[in-house]
Amino acid sequence: MASSDVKYAVDLQCEKNNQAHRTDVMSTQRLIVRRGQAFHITVQVNKDKFTIDHKDIVFSVETGPMTSESLGSKCLFQLKSMNPKQWSGEVVSTTETTLVLAVFPPPNAKIGRYSLTLLNPTGQEYLKSTLGEFVVLFNPWCPEDDVFLNNEDQRQEYIMNQNGLIFNGNINSILARPWSFGQFEEGVLDACLKILDKNLKFLQNPAKDIIRRNDPVYICRVVSAMVNSNDDKGVLYGKWNKPFTDGTYPWSWNGSVAILNQWYREDGQAVRYGQCWVFAGVACTVLRCLGIPSRVVTNFNSAHDTNGDLIIEELIDESGKIRGESVWNFHVWIEAWMARNDLKSGYDGWQAVDPTPQERSQALYCCGPAPVKAIKEGAVEMKYDVPFIYAEVNADIVTSIRGMDGTKQITSVKTRHVGQFISTKTCGSNNRDDITNDYKFHEGTEQERQIFNEARLRSKLKVAPFGEHGLQTSS
Repeated sequence: MASSDVKYAVDLQCEKNNQAHRTDVMSTQRLIVRRGQAFHITVQVNKDKFTIDHKDIVFSVETGPMTSESLGSKCLFQLKSMNPKQWSGEVVSTTETTLVLAVFPPPNAKIGRYSLTLLNPTGQEYLKSTLGEFVVLFNPWCPEDDVFLNNEDQRQEYIMNQNGLIFNGNINSILARPWSFGQFEEGVLDACLKILDKNLKFLQNPAKDIIRRNDPVYICRVVSAMVNSNDDKGVLYGKWNKPFTDGTYPWSWNGSVAILNQWYREDGQAVRYGQCWVFAGVACTVLRCLGIPSRVVTNFNSAHDTNGDLIIEELIDESGKIRGESVWNFHVWIEAWMARNDLKSGYDGWQAVDPTPQERSQALYCCGPAPVKAIKEGAVEMKYDVPFIYAEVNADIVTSIRGMDGTKQITSVKTRHVGQFISTKTCGSNNRDDITNDYKFHEGTEQERQIFNEARLRSKLKVAPFGEHGLQTSS
């Protein structure tokens, strides 16, 4: 491949393209496009007696540090016609010195930064000319994209809305906390792309990581792990007890932008401090920025099951102290909208994703995406981490007392305490939408008890595998 001595003037038409791709709210100074939708550029030769023959030139798009055609991180195409299943391009108009072309990123393109190169044949060699760089995002407006959301009001709420509410408090006093997601604010996109490049899977095997960046399931797991800093150079350091003097008190945060910009500016130094609603707010910002529809969800009386048995065990010891697993007044996670092509049919739609570090999944502190439908059905064999989230919303609380001789006697079983008023902001308004029925059948009904008992049985029989397909508790 010869180096280029041909001078091209390139117009990436950033403002026009970004408006068409609904990314002009991020920037009109850089090209940001959504996959499954064409964009247009103009190439003009700036050398005397040199012309462009569009029939012979080849274009190359590349992403990642080690590009490869076989791995799909490098794609070559000529200007023939649009192919809806692969990178392609076609001529919009042409003269001897100017070429206007449409470039089509397929609906399953990897997201992230790309470079665009023109290869011009001269005898036995190609002259290589870099035309520019651009960013590709998921596209919930594209029916062939795995994150397609077929409702414009919901797309405006779960992708475009930069402000929202996060519910907190307790079942007797539910409060709405305003949160600025700011997914289109300056610096946020670069921080989100850096999150992908700082994740452990990328650092361990960049080529393998890049291959999977077309999959929203994979991206959600990466974001879940990277929003907390427990295993990596993630965004937020979690702390639940005073003092907070060497950082920011978690309740002081009212948005994600300052957190993401500080983390980016300090090159991966964890921002202090976060708690569940802060983790969730930042994760929602990242997914919306990357193009995955997402929303924040609050679960009141949220259980933390540490051993995967779907039971919260409380033990009153000889001194009267209560020990055992915990139930929080509230806990906050997010839901992301996507197809689940890795599962059997019927589990597309909202998926629970929890970036708060609680238990390990595949050796990292991440959780989900778990189909909300699978949680409701008690389908603990489904990936990812369905048993853990099922317990958060529907575990039984079993209280025992330990006698002086060491024996334990069950004193009470609460079947309706855990998982109440599961809430998210209503689409299009600042009301609270109660989505408890999405997560479980009505408490106390025969169907709810049947599903709980079946889930318990499958959990005891270890039908739900740990690691790749389920929850792996920390040691």
